[in-house]
Amino acid sequence: MTVALDTRQTAAPAAVDRTVSRLTSTVVFVGRSLRHTVRNVEALTMAILLPIMLMLLFTYVFGGAIDGGGDYVNYVVPGIILLCAGFGSSSTAVDVADDMTNGIVDRFRTMPLHANGVITGHVVASLVRNLLATGVVIGVALAVGFRPTANAAQWLGAIAVIALFILAITWLYAAIGLAAKNPTAANGYGFALLFLPYLSSAFVPTDTMPTWLQWIAENQPITPIIETIRSLLFGTDAGTRPLWAIGWCLAIIVGAYLWAAIQFRRKAGRR
Repeated sequence: MTVALDTRQTAAPAAVDRTVSRLTSTVVFVGRSLRHTVRNVEALTMAILLPIMLMLLFTYVFGGAIDGGGDYVNYVVPGIILLCAGFGSSSTAVDVADDMTNGIVDRFRTMPLHANGVITGHVVASLVRNLLATGVVIGVALAVGFRPTANAAQWLGAIAVIALFILAITWLYAAIGLAAKNPTAANGYGFALLFLPYLSSAFVPTDTMPTWLQWIAENQPITPIIETIRSLLFGTDAGTRPLWAIGWCLAIIVGAYLWAAIQFRRKAGRR
């Protein structure tokens, strides 16, 4: 008896039909990240409570020694706001690293979605989350004596600068999460960035620092951003620092986005 053999070649898997637009994919991933935020109450709570605790510590414990006039809260709050944004955004590195190592991105690539939208989803969700946390921190600051003199337009300008900084630092954390080999490494790399506000004018004027440290504090991104926020909230002259603040933020966004795109293509394939 002759057995007929099927010599037909197995067809290669058909390419996934990308019927969903990039915008829709991004909206889906933003919703996913926001749901994760709501469910991870402990992380969100700590991202808000830790900056508040630092603000109370510097205001009531160190404030009298630094500024005996009692106005230190007005000086320190802009720095605390950026510190809050840094703490809140740092979790993005861990979340992105977790997605890249647990196989979920490979699952997304089998769906009619643009998988690279998962990174944008993390970034946008972080922006929303950290703006809400910033609002809480400002509310507590007002309760403990923070008294800015800004009008509505100046408040909007300060919020815009804060949002731009959050966007910049979140994209940087997302790129770090993509470059890290695992969530633990991403957490360690991201933690190092949280020291930048301490090496700036966030807590003390830079002219009180040693000469070599003063140069570092004056020429890193955080100082012009903080001084721009201070000038908007209290109507002081910031000179050219707003231009430096915006320039730094845009440079970080562009650099981090390109770095993230390269890392994603390398690890998850071109989409």
